[in-house]
Amino acid sequence: MKKYFLLLLLAIVGSTYAQSVNNYKAVIVPVKFEFLKGENDYRLNTMSKFNLKKAGFEAFYSNEATPKAFSERCDLLYFDLQKENGFLITKLFITLKDCNGKIVFQSLTGKSKEKDYQAAYTECLNEAFASIYALQYSYDGTITKKEKEAEGVRQETVVVKEVVVETVPMQEATKVATVQATVDSKNLLYAQPIENGYQLIDSTPKVVMKVIKTSSPSTFIATKGENQGVLVSKNGFWYFEYYQNQQLISEKISVKF
Repeated sequence: MKKYFLLLLLAIVGSTYAQSVNNYKAVIVPVKFEFLKGENDYRLNTMSKFNLKKAGFEAFYSNEATPKAFSERCDLLYFDLQKENGFLITKLFITLKDCNGKIVFQSLTGKSKEKDYQAAYTECLNEAFASIYALQYSYDGTITKKEKEAEGVRQETVVVKEVVVETVPMQEATKVATVQATVDSKNLLYAQPIENGYQLIDSTPKVVMKVIKTSSPSTFIATKGENQGVLVSKNGFWYFEYYQNQQLISEKISVKF
């Protein structure tokens, strides 16, 4: 049975990108998704709006007249459901974009091996919406559009990556094994910019880790070999945290960004 590494990612990363989503009053849902032929095919648009409202959002169809309180388009998010290519498997993921078309949030990818399209699309949509529910959305409203423009608030794209591991009881998860690394030039990693993040290389040069930005500069979604977790800054040092054999590992990493 598949289990997703949401406990660690959503606990550490979730609070950072939920704040940016909370700045928006409502979500606009299109009446037709690009990968489908007709409006509301397989009832995906209807189910999307239903799930958004269930998750706490105000939601409107793109052809629906919105109340005056929701007339400012840059106060709104724009929902989209997109399909990934897959062999004998259906894959869908959700994006929430701002009024300029920039992705504010992207969900994990829902997957299904069902052959019937209705069943496959429904299963994928439900899995993708797990990320939306994890946001625990609540409209903040303390940051207006004018304040955003004045302060130059920069919205980062955040993607929740799927990681398959066995979850552990909460009391066990609090036990952290710390792996200390000697900080010297031999172990120092150098950050090279890549799309949405960095690759960390050693002096060889060899790519040791890849990290993806979140909306918090002190937190990255990280991959090192077969281990996937988060790279977090604590007290001026970087730590790669991940699960191994049902044990939460915190490995000190020396990085020069």
